[in-house]
Amino acid sequence: MIPLLLVSIAVSGLLAVVGEERGPRWMVYVFKPLTTALILGLAASATGAPARYQALVVVGLAASLAGDVFLMLPRDRFVPGLASFLVAHLAYVTAFAVTPVGVAPWIVLGGLLAFGGVVLRALWPGLGPLRGPVAVYVGVILAMAWMAAARWLRLPSAGAAAAAGGALLFVLSDTLLALDRFRGRFAYARALVLTTYYGAQALIALSVRPGLGFP
Repeated sequence: MIPLLLVSIAVSGLLAVVGEERGPRWMVYVFKPLTTALILGLAASATGAPARYQALVVVGLAASLAGDVFLMLPRDRFVPGLASFLVAHLAYVTAFAVTPVGVAPWIVLGGLLAFGGVVLRALWPGLGPLRGPVAVYVGVILAMAWMAAARWLRLPSAGAAAAAGGALLFVLSDTLLALDRFRGRFAYARALVLTTYYGAQALIALSVRPGLGFP
């Protein structure tokens, strides 16, 4: 079941990337949400996982699916899309939340905050009225990545490592998306954004699978 789902996710994701980069546009409308829906299925179909953790990841993926739909519509729905992903990250923050122990998590937080500051400074001139919402979003996604990393450092397991890797990939994906939107288009931006995005979501979904272990 899992291998079939992973192959389906990979094929659907590839078709979504092709649709974004080369068209036709209908491929995006079909395969972009389908890929996220398949990833959601990967998390929702897990058995034996901690119920609260699984439910929060599923909520995060469902909110991400709504965000995908908003961002792919012909008319600009950036703000509803941003709000949907904000809900997703809040669900992930709650799923990953631990009390950081030791120095390492705080070093990670410092690195994430420095990275976020550099990205915000680069984006700031082009954000206009979206400065406030984007700043809040950056804060929440960095908190999500920090909690995932702190969880892995405190309670190391394959599942925690998958979640941490997925969270950091999510930060990279959203950074590429923001730079492409607010700083200027660059080559293969959509392919890079979608590839890192699907990789991030798939890793977070896989962290729910009992075979990867749980603390």
